[in-house]
Amino acid sequence: TLLDQQGIAVRTGHHCTQPLMERFGVTGTTRASFACFNTMEEVDAMVAATKKAVKMLR
Repeated sequence: TLLDQQGIAVRTGHHCTQPLMERFGVTGTTRASFACFNTMEEVDAMVAATKKAVKMLR
């Protein structure tokens, strides 16, 4: 994926919320998980990679 190519690991799919997603007409989502072990540099890298992916897909 575009994020994986930049070293960002995320999960995609329904995340155990398929009925709610169907209710709102959402076919899938992307989830990034953070913990106390993440650095601000890692968060900044994820944000930058996400912005780049969105720009490429629009």
